[in-house]
Parts: sequence; structure tokens; C-alpha cells
Amino acid sequence: MALLLIIIGVVLLVVLVGKIMISLKFRNQVKILYANTINVSDKTYTAVQLNGLPEPVQRYFKYVLKDGMPYISLVRLKHKGVFKTNLKGRFINITGEQYFSVQKPQFVWKGTTLLFTARDSFIADQGNLKVSLFNIFTVVDGKGTEINEGEMQRWLAESVWFPTNLLPSENITWIAIDENSAKLSFRYKEISFDFIITFNRIGEIAAMETLRFMTDKKRERWLCRMANYKEINGVKIPVSAEAVWKLKAGDYSYAKFEIIEIQYNPNI
Repeated sequence: MALLLIIIGVVLLVVLVGKIMISLKFRNQVKILYANTINVSDKTYTAVQLNGLPEPVQRYFKYVLKDGMPYISLVRLKHKGVFKTNLKGRFINITGEQYFSVQKPQFVWKGTTLLFTARDSFIADQGNLKVSLFNIFTVVDGKGTEINEGEMQRWLAESVWFPTNLLPSENITWIAIDENSAKLSFRYKEISFDFIITFNRIGEIAAMETLRFMTDKKRERWLCRMANYKEINGVKIPVSAEAVWKLKAGDYSYAKFEIIEIQYNPNI
């Protein structure tokens, strides 16, 4: 009995140390993100910037932004939700903490479940997805060109939480499609892709769809649905989001997040 208690104690200690180490690595990534951030909060949004944009895009910015508000440079948020480790599995509960920088595309995310901790990031132009089982065993460590593109697509889709980032810029071009949709064309260094954006009647972005690498060699249709818009710190954002793979076999929802806290330009 005493031996069993010792073994249990050692296992719990190892798991605790693993959790602390992952938290320290996450904090270090956040510090790097802050160090690389370019401040754009001295710029202000004006409705004049919308001249010439497709009508549904103008409708969106008029709905979510206030004339004269400053650009957002940094974002910190927390979320709750559910997640699937494989498309045919069951949903499990997940909580997350995430940081974004805007002018220089960067983000760091840590998602925690009872079984694993995942860290998703795009820092210094390098993407990485790392998953640790019980905070100890690394079971996924994704890197490379395909990961870089996918992480940039996540960063851009999640820009609905800091919408000044979606205004026209050297990286972003909006192209008209019809009264309720538009194409968002994104270019950053060697990475380029397009999103088809669907808007509802009041101007909210309802969905964003692109082609994303699902395997190392093959892209599939990837859809993000946004809902439940609320005004926070003067900005209207969706507090509910869902990620879906649209495959020949059907639609596979694998992540549903709800924002529980968001800060703009926070101190580290």
C-alpha cells in the first residue's frame, strides 16, 4: 500500500512539473510576441477608408467599428469550449488562453484539457503545433511550410476578434462577389491565400471559408462560423466561433469556442 502511494505521488509530481514547464514555455513565447510587436495604436479608423470597398464589407466595418477609434495592436483573450482530437470522436471540454499581435502577424495559443495541453503558434514567421499528453509526452510537433500557412489562416480568421486588422492594407485586399459575400485576399511574404467571407443582413461576418492543409500534401475546405456578436470595449465581435472541415463525406465540426474574456493592448 505504501509503495502504491509513493508511485501515485511520483506520477502526480511529474505531471505537476510538466504543467509548470509548459506554462513557462508559453509565457516565454508571449514575451517574444510582445518583443516583436509593432505598435499601430496611433492610427485611427475613419469611415473614409471604406470608400470603394464592396458593399457587404462596408456594412461590416460600419457595424463593428466606431469612427475615430484607434487600431488594435495587441490582444489577449480567454475562452472555453469543446474540441475533438479526431473528426469522428466525441467532443471534450477545453479552455484556452491566446495572445495576438496585429501589424506583425503573430499569435500564441494554449489549450488545456484533462488529457493534453496543446500550444499553437506563429512567432517570428514560424508556425508550430505542439501537443503534450498529460503535460509530459509530446505526441505532436508540427512544423514546416504547410503548418506556417495553416497558422496564418487561423490568425486571419480569428481577426474577427480585433477587426481593425481586417481593414485594407498592404497584406489585405477585398474583392466584390455579391451583396452578401466578398473575397478577402491575403499576402504576407511567401504566404498567400484567399477567404470567401459571408455576411448577414446587419453586417456581421457569419462565416469564413478557405482551403487549408489537412494533411502534409492535401488542402481541404475549412470553414469558420461566427455568431453571438457583442460590443466589448467599443468593438462588436462574435463571442462564439466554430471550426469545421467540409469534406466529401460531410461536414465535420471539431472546435466550438466561446470567448469569456478579451483585452486590447494589454500589458504583459
